[in-house]
Amino acid sequence: MNLLQAVRKLLGRDQLPEGFTGHLDADEQVLATARLGGGGHVVATSLGLWLPTPDGVRRLSWHLVSKASWENGAVVLVEAQERDVVGGAVLIADLSPQRLRLAEPGRVPEMVHARVTGSVRSRHHRDLPGGGAWFVQRKVPGRDGIVLQVRADPGTDDAAVRQVAGDVARTLGLG
Repeated sequence: MNLLQAVRKLLGRDQLPEGFTGHLDADEQVLATARLGGGGHVVATSLGLWLPTPDGVRRLSWHLVSKASWENGAVVLVEAQERDVVGGAVLIADLSPQRLRLAEPGRVPEMVHARVTGSVRSRHHRDLPGGGAWFVQRKVPGRDGIVLQVRADPGTDDAAVRQVAGDVARTLGLG
């Protein structure tokens, strides 16, 4: 073990796994890594979670993880997709859950939980015609300030969501 590896180990920081093809930002720190059951790795950093793709890897920013849970040796992630911006509010929709079986979880489950919950500054559900919507203020890693995300419940009137989202964003001084 060289001096850099020893210092990283003392600080509780992991190294990038052998063969990692992503390009970390200059200020991006590796927090934890885990080997996947089917091969490959996930890498938790200060800016997001690096996930394997058919073409290599991609970083999922912490503020775009709607939900994360640890179940039977796997991290289950629900990723949010940004659909539109209305008056400074970001309208999002959840994608299907993604299950990542970790052969050696290490500190990845703990880091995912800490980073996802730590990004949430406030959340509130509001009833709207046809359903409702979640209004969530989140910290975006690597940027100052917050983003207001609005996730409509299925069946909620889109025009109502857009109107209220814009109003809330203006009230918060985001738009």
